[in-house]
Amino acid sequence: MSKEAKLVVEPRTELGSAACRRLRERGLVPGNVYGHNAPPAAIVVASDALRPILKSGAHVVDLELSGKADKAVIREVQWDIYGKEIRHVDLLRVDPNERVNITVPIELKGTAPGVIAGGILEQPIHNLTFDCLAYQIPDSIQLRINALELGQSIYIRDLELPPGSHAHAQPDAIVVHVVKVQEREVLAAVPGATEPEVVGKKPDAEAEEKKDDKKKK
Repeated sequence: MSKEAKLVVEPRTELGSAACRRLRERGLVPGNVYGHNAPPAAIVVASDALRPILKSGAHVVDLELSGKADKAVIREVQWDIYGKEIRHVDLLRVDPNERVNITVPIELKGTAPGVIAGGILEQPIHNLTFDCLAYQIPDSIQLRINALELGQSIYIRDLELPPGSHAHAQPDAIVVHVVKVQEREVLAAVPGATEPEVVGKKPDAEAEEKKDDKKKK
């Protein structure tokens, strides 16, 4: 789920690539804040303040800019080619009371004991559409399957969604289950398995008979 943190930023008066390079040399990260019916603003934030937030996995921040507080989503982060230095950050303001419809992937975590026991894991639903507050949007719905036994299912109603969210699928719809291996699947998996040979004359014998018929004529 979405994590939150507080991030204090300052207005950025130095614009352009050369100015941004000088900011980075001082341990600062240039960026922009936009959205929510407000004009975009160029900002700067200390790398030491931003890095722990990104490392924690937070996607939503309580943003403070020039004494004004906003909810914001970390929209884009640019790193250097080595993935060590933060070069730029974009933040999107969101209304904490606004609800949005969103579709996110369902990400399975762990190994189902039912698969180890010989079953087949099937996932009929790979993505979930639901509505939630704009600042609660997760990157994915993580679903742990390390207790899923043979013959068991996990349903829409079992998913962990952001507080107050509503899934658009039926609660009893199966997201993932472990089923028994069908007999035809076992046969198909046998190495060297072929279709049964049709009983009849062998091709060589049929060819010899045709030759004899031609000689008689």
